[in-house]
Order: sequence, then structure tokens, then C-alpha cells
Amino acid sequence: MTENTIRVVIPLTVRRKNGRPKILPPADHGPAEARAQDAHVLRAIARAWNWRRKLERGEASTIADIAKADRVSDQYVGRTMRLAYLAPDVLEKLLIHRTPPSLSLNELVTASDLPWSDQLAAVFAISNDEK
Repeated sequence: MTENTIRVVIPLTVRRKNGRPKILPPADHGPAEARAQDAHVLRAIARAWNWRRKLERGEASTIADIAKADRVSDQYVGRTMRLAYLAPDVLEKLLIHRTPPSLSLNELVTASDLPWSDQLAAVFAISNDEK
């Protein structure tokens, strides 16, 4: 190996399961599900921002136009679009840090009605001291 080579060692275990090899993480490594962001939340936020941009650019004039184009109900579009107005701190934790919310998607939509100063505590179930 040359001087410029970096060697990375990851302690993994390979086990056979149902005749196929399966790579197992180290024992001290927590389950991936506990750290993973819900794909439905990320997808809903992305759709909300896409719909908001369409309205702002004039590509769609009403929520009904968006609903018709995406083959969903206008109530669904109106409710989901509220996610585009979440507080910047909440969006940063959800999208950049991939912190899973302590709320369901429907409760997250409802939390978007709160003032920005209250959303972080509501979405991630933290006290004002921890902010």
C-alpha cells in the first residue's frame, strides 16, 4: 500500500440466512429502524414544497388544478401543503439531520398550524429548556 492510501476497517459479521449471506453490524450498533427517518414524512414534505412552488410560479392557479394533475383529492393537497409552512428549525431537523418526529404524519400537519416558536417542541417532544 502507498503512503496516500487510507484503510478503513468496519467490524462486520457475515452469516448465512436461508442459504444467502447476510451482513450483520457490530453488536454495539443500534437498530437502523430507531434512527431512520420515515420515508412518508420526507415524501409528503417534498410534495408540499413542490406544490407550493407550482402555485408561486403560476404553473398552477388553484389547489384543484394541482389535485387534478396529481390525481389526488383537493382536500389532500390542501392538508399536505401545510407541511410547506413548517418552521425552518423543524425542517432542518427533519430533512438535514434526519431526526424522526415524535408525531404521526397527520399530527405533523396539525402541528404546522402552531406558531414557529412552538413547533420544534411539539414535533420532537422536547421541552423549551432543551432547544
